Amino acid sequence: MRMLSAAAVMVLLTAPAYAQVPNVNLMPELQSKSPEEKEQDAIKERAYKESLKKIPDAKASSDPWGTVRSADAPKATAPAKPKTKTGASGQ
Repeated sequence: MRMLSAAAVMVLLTAPAYAQVPNVNLMPELQSKSPEEKEQDAIKERAYKESLKKIPDAKASSDPWGTVRSADAPKATAPAKPKTKTGASGQ
């Protein structure tokens, strides 16, 4: 009886794992393109490359705070004094 119940438990535990893995081929065989489709793809590719040439080069940084910050500013600041439990510093 114990062996039968152990087998039933094993079947019940492995059933959800089989449900997660479908036996469906999600990638069918690749079909070759016709000459007309290849020609249209080439036209689309040329149009894409031409549109990329029309984009202007970025010359300036778009940093809105760039003029506010100085170049020689220190990178790290001194650590703050530890606060007491009440939140007051050094009283």
